Amino acid sequence: MKFVTLNTSTFDTNFGNVRDEFYKFITLSFKKMAGLFGYPENPGMPIAYRFRKDADPRAEFLDSLPFHDTWPPIERPENLFSALFGTRLELENVKRHVYESDIEGFYNFYILNYKNLIYLPDSVSRFIQIQLHVSYDIKGLEAIQGGLFFFLILYGSIVMARTNLFWYISVNPYKFPSNFLVAAVDWAEDFLQGFFPAILGVNITSSILLGIVGILADNLNHLVFTMPYLPSEGEETELLINGETKQVVLYHYLPKLWYECPIPNELREYWFNERNDILIFMLNAYYDLRIKFTPDRFQEIIIDDDATIKMLEQAYAKAEILSVYDFLISKDINININQFIQIHFIDLINHFLS
Repeated sequence: MKFVTLNTSTFDTNFGNVRDEFYKFITLSFKKMAGLFGYPENPGMPIAYRFRKDADPRAEFLDSLPFHDTWPPIERPENLFSALFGTRLELENVKRHVYESDIEGFYNFYILNYKNLIYLPDSVSRFIQIQLHVSYDIKGLEAIQGGLFFFLILYGSIVMARTNLFWYISVNPYKFPSNFLVAAVDWAEDFLQGFFPAILGVNITSSILLGIVGILADNLNHLVFTMPYLPSEGEETELLINGETKQVVLYHYLPKLWYECPIPNELREYWFNERNDILIFMLNAYYDLRIKFTPDRFQEIIIDDDATIKMLEQAYAKAEILSVYDFLISKDINININQFIQIHFIDLINHFLS
């Protein structure tokens, strides 16, 4: 019996030579083809292009920002169901960090700055605040945002279930109960088929529809509500947070809409009845802007003299009437601060008008 001995070193050498020759042939072919389009003088379109910092510092700044990542979701199983089937997708919107300041006011907040933040247009934000009376409390908007997210996730699951029906030829999708899936999904697929026809006989509209639903749901995570400010009022800056410098978008001082339009009366009533410190701050800081910070029930008092208005607002802002309250408290006279201000506010106005 004869054994054939294969010289592997010779085989590797010959194969390597063939491989190198093939690479050279492909390289030369590409260069010849590129030469028809002006290569090497015309290098072609770059795969990636970075803006020079001196040419466009804004682009360099945006490139340095992190992404607001929400996918894949963090796995935190809290029960047996989530451990077996995965955690339920939840809305992970950008958090607003609210703070109060003796200089900036009481309605300041900041959000961490990301590349993929989505803001409402100023016109839409203005309409929501003025026409729909959503001034500061955004719980209703966040509830709508969460509801839309849940609906999109649910609809995405329905699309996946409808797509899986194609693999079960024994199931008639047009009979109960699977006909509900057909009614919920097929109308959208029929619409998309006009834009994305089948490729080699394969219908791709289900994948495209699922991708669109996923993109819409993911973008809801990056949507930011800036009430009572307009989105364009944000200031991009740096803050030291927990010993680490981070890029933030800061909203502070007096909102623009409160200067251009009347402040909602519900908010002014809240200041007058429950947060006198906010009312006094507003009068003291912005008395020269001729903004009405007191409730509408004092609207019948009309003052045309600028000097009187300034003196009145300064006196109220300096809390001269509160000094009387402090005196009564020091004498152990039990009195409620809100009732005291409401009772003596008109007297204070009449005092300066007399």
